[in-house]
Amino acid sequence: MNLKREFNFKEIAVIVAHPDDETLWAGGMILMNPQCNWTIICLCRGKDTDRAPKFSEALTLYGATGAMGNLDDGPEQSPIPQKEMETAIRSLLPPRHYDLMVTHSPAGEYTRHKRHEETGRAMSFLWEQKIIDSGELWFFAYDDYNKTVYPEAVRHADRVIELPEDIWLKKYAMITRTYGFSKDSFEAMTTPATESFWCFNNGEKTNHESNAVI
Repeated sequence: MNLKREFNFKEIAVIVAHPDDETLWAGGMILMNPQCNWTIICLCRGKDTDRAPKFSEALTLYGATGAMGNLDDGPEQSPIPQKEMETAIRSLLPPRHYDLMVTHSPAGEYTRHKRHEETGRAMSFLWEQKIIDSGELWFFAYDDYNKTVYPEAVRHADRVIELPEDIWLKKYAMITRTYGFSKDSFEAMTTPATESFWCFNNGEKTNHESNAVI
């Protein structure tokens, strides 16, 4: 697929739970389209003295603007009410029209992380109710098949992007150098060379045979 020819968006927002999610699940797409205006919002770790500066550096490398929140992200993963997730998103996301918003699937990308799933559910609701304004909404489409593999692109997703080697190497460098993950870490071992997305047009309900919404 020639993404450059078909990628007809200008204003794009990427909404993720954690610093590095934007790179793991969509970094190649961002790097391949520097002509777009990228806004990247991260809902957790805003007060993390290690991860927050790294997120800021990633924004600079992407040529993006963005902001971080500080939702609870403790190891116990206590559920966060959807209204709190919605409020956090709306407080961080500049209120304007976007051609495209990209975010977590409500089913997550691997087994399992509640913050990813909660972010996807909140974004789905806000978009369907037209509380946020975007022509299209895309969910990351990855699966680890119940922890049997590292998360990998869903090959039958609506949009599948095979990253050129130079783009994947830049993406991998952002995970290992910018974010500082070791080469044997989950993040480095996961870093997909193929990116995939479930895609929804304006007015379309975010239900899909992929079970992307639960």
